[in-house]
Amino acid sequence: MDRLQQAIQKAREERNSRQQSQPTPATDVQQPPAQQVSVDEDIWLAVPEIKIEKRLISRNRLMSFYGGADASPYDMLRTKMLQQTLSNDWHRIALTSPYSGCGKSTTAANLAFSLGRQEELRTIVIDFDMRRRGLAEILKQTGSHSMADVIQGAVPFREHAVRYGNNVIFGLNYTPTRNPAEVLQSRRMIEFLEQLEADYKPDIILFDTPPLMMSDDSHGFLRNVDCALLLAAAEETSVDHIDVAERQLAELTSVMGIVLNKCRYISGTFGNEYGSY
Repeated sequence: MDRLQQAIQKAREERNSRQQSQPTPATDVQQPPAQQVSVDEDIWLAVPEIKIEKRLISRNRLMSFYGGADASPYDMLRTKMLQQTLSNDWHRIALTSPYSGCGKSTTAANLAFSLGRQEELRTIVIDFDMRRRGLAEILKQTGSHSMADVIQGAVPFREHAVRYGNNVIFGLNYTPTRNPAEVLQSRRMIEFLEQLEADYKPDIILFDTPPLMMSDDSHGFLRNVDCALLLAAAEETSVDHIDVAERQLAELTSVMGIVLNKCRYISGTFGNEYGSY
């Protein structure tokens, strides 16, 4: 995997170069602070609460739903992600991949539940992979609209979204969209995000975005986020595809990192086992 390491090192060097050219806010805080602006509790609680069947949690690999040992890989990813967002004042984070099947939607769902245990944080998760049901299928939610309908004003976000706990909101796709590239690159999409942030004042917005090498859906949108995580599937995604996708991503936004998903390893190989310290 030498070429993968080279790709990761290249991404780090590019990020460091961008960070050196921009002032970085000084802080000694190790954990993200509570939201400093006034948040209207009622607008969050007005969003219908999500109901997830317990039998689906294991079947759909929602490993961070209950927390504990099974959630530790996603909790580690969550913490590393939050450290970078705090250091760089990032709020909009995209998850993408070279091709489909890398587990980005499953990762988005698990990060949402992991972030939900950070009670001082408010997180919104938006599924912008509009050609499929994606997150709605993983969470087994049903409805009549997509995020394209919300962006185009056919349905208010507060009626379309679902809430997990008091601090996580999902915007899902219940139906596929025929022209997602045009929707994601429209002025209405930009206005929707601005209004969303003004109304709900989230600390973090996670975007489940389309694969980079399947269509142009995400290419016009990714310039509207602060950073992105690139997910690859171990033993499935080639190093060449990771390298090409990383270079494409770096042209559009800051690359937060590369996540190698679906790894198989012996427990304890890469550190202490959970609960042993």
